[in-house]
Amino acid sequence: MPNSSSTPAGFRPAGKRLFPLNADQREAAQAWVDFGERTPSKPRQASSVVLLKDSPSGLQTFLTYRPGGSPLGTVAFPGGTIEAADDDVTDWVGPSPAVWAKSLGTEDIGLAKRHVVAAIREMFEETGILLAGPDASSLVEGISGPEWMRARESIAAQETTFASLLERYGLALRTDLLKPLSHWTSPDFAHRRFDTRYFAAARPVNQEPSLLESKGVWGRWASAADILADRSTSALGDEIGLPSTQGLALGELVVPGVEIILEKIAAARGCIAYLNHKRPINEYQPKLVDHGDGAFRLEVLTAPASEGAACRER
Repeated sequence: MPNSSSTPAGFRPAGKRLFPLNADQREAAQAWVDFGERTPSKPRQASSVVLLKDSPSGLQTFLTYRPGGSPLGTVAFPGGTIEAADDDVTDWVGPSPAVWAKSLGTEDIGLAKRHVVAAIREMFEETGILLAGPDASSLVEGISGPEWMRARESIAAQETTFASLLERYGLALRTDLLKPLSHWTSPDFAHRRFDTRYFAAARPVNQEPSLLESKGVWGRWASAADILADRSTSALGDEIGLPSTQGLALGELVVPGVEIILEKIAAARGCIAYLNHKRPINEYQPKLVDHGDGAFRLEVLTAPASEGAACRER
């Protein structure tokens, strides 16, 4: 049974995968076993966006540091939980909420809409990338100045809503620029649980990501292949340089969903191939396992098909 730390970059064996637990997860897992398995807490609905761009070193994605034991991982793609105000967004171009519900494999059209809105909103809050424009064929420009940073801060602090920002600037969500990837639910034993929909989007040519001034700690474009090549080392954790990251390997910094997506990105020929690849929306939930060596691991059942190979054939 392969451990994620020994898996070569871009290689994704089918079947069962084992992943290490981070410090917070180990504590929660031990309590789950010591006090007897209980009814798991209800997961919060969340969305996360894999932002992509091509580079000479291969396909890159934007990774950020997330404090406080986030269910998305210490290092993750931009994302966060659905909010009630996401229902207020009405200016919308691209696939309808009903079409999105079908793509996401749910009959709840309202929930599908909230996931899409939350994905675009969270990416805007955390990176300043805004998938919105005045019409179905254009995107907003010139959003890197202090006025837009104040708008991001205000939305993040819930002092104003994303819907009001879009209305103020006469913008509609470009939902056609978002692609669904996968569906992950936090393991049962976790204290904080997310039911997360992962999406992907290409960086708009006229926009560049920047961290939120009040909350941003670390974030950058990263080659998925380079990150995976160093996954058995503490290179990424040491680069971030915080007590909660130093000395930690990739598997202790990211959740399995992030690591598996990085593998798929590393195997793709480029941004267009990755975004155009037809993929089922697989549902995953890591399970807690103990194989008798005294160390808990997360077991994930992965799809048998190789998405990377499919991308290379396109």
